[in-house]
Amino acid sequence: MSTPVKDTSVDLRSPRWDQATLVGRLKHFMAITDPSLLLKSEKELEEAVHVVEAYRRGEELEDYSEEQLWAAKHLVDSAIHPDTGEKMWWLGRMSCQVPAGMLITGAMLAWYRTFAAVLFWQWVNQSFNAVVNYTNRNAKSTITDRQVAAAYTSATAGATAMALSFRRFTKRMPPLFQRYAPFAAVASANCINIPLMRQRELIDGITVTTESGEELGSSKKAARKAVAQVTFSRITMAAPGMLIVPIIMEVLEKKSFYKRMPYLNAPIQTALVGASLMFMVPLGCALFPQKSSMDVKKLEPELQQTIAAKHGDRVPRVYFNKGL
Repeated sequence: MSTPVKDTSVDLRSPRWDQATLVGRLKHFMAITDPSLLLKSEKELEEAVHVVEAYRRGEELEDYSEEQLWAAKHLVDSAIHPDTGEKMWWLGRMSCQVPAGMLITGAMLAWYRTFAAVLFWQWVNQSFNAVVNYTNRNAKSTITDRQVAAAYTSATAGATAMALSFRRFTKRMPPLFQRYAPFAAVASANCINIPLMRQRELIDGITVTTESGEELGSSKKAARKAVAQVTFSRITMAAPGMLIVPIIMEVLEKKSFYKRMPYLNAPIQTALVGASLMFMVPLGCALFPQKSSMDVKKLEPELQQTIAAKHGDRVPRVYFNKGL
């Protein structure tokens, strides 16, 4: 039986599950990266925002159970930016990673043999990545349209160059190695796109706070840690699908039934990638805490002095939103 919200204490300031553990973070991100959240209407999102805000103000919600309250919170977390409180464009939400990612990655794996195909699908992939990176940035650090354009152009050029170079390098190798060209391109592009899209954080620093949220200043070292964690997470999301699916396809393509139905190539690869992403997207997001932290001793000396002058040794660690 559902517990009425008025009879229980639910802390909506934090995720439902313990974010200090990988399992807790995985449960959280499985809830907010659920593709079905994209099907929620504007009215449902507005109602969820209203319910969450009303509960935070201490209003009793007799018509809502605890489960319904958490469902509203997960919808809000999936669609509303944590820094700005603004609604994120649906294509940039993490709940869109599986459906969009499976279509784009499936296409990159299926059509990688010609220059035109590589160019087109790398452009599509980097356009999508640019939207996701910008949407999920740490919004307390501003970035200009010119910087966004530079990051997008550089990542697209870098990814295409890597894919074509990898194809040329593996031309005389077994066909399986050539299938890994898209992954090489995706990995290298993430190493270009994310740092450039978040270059303002790397230049000016990222806002760091106490555990309770009191702002302490800006740190470039914290920004570097945040960007490195996000880059690693994004590559991890793509790796299993883009590394294992080529092996499966190499085996399938030798089967007689498959040779009679070559049109299954793209659908099969898309489905396999989708199955991988259903688990890898929340796992990739969960690898590191969303509210990341650093030992004060690893910050810039001047920031250490500022914190020590105000708080003494009462603040051993600082916290910051690493972004997604």
